Amino acid sequence: MTTDLHHDLGREFPELKDKIHVLKTENAHFARLFDEYHQIDREVARIEAEVEPASDAYTEECKKKRVRLKDEIFAMLRAG
Repeated sequence: MTTDLHHDLGREFPELKDKIHVLKTENAHFARLFDEYHQIDREVARIEAEVEPASDAYTEECKKKRVRLKDEIFAMLRAG
């Protein structure tokens, strides 16, 4: 099993790191989405590392939420 289970946005979109920082500091909605994304990403990583038990259905729900958040964040990065 891989030791790096996180989908950190800085690694997902390295070319957009500066824009991520600007939006985090200037856009409250973006900052909330960013925080929510990282919270769910950490939860998925704990589940996948078997640190935190969860049903398959809950795991899939979390993964889908993470994808939705990432899509919304990416759309904001492209638009801004």
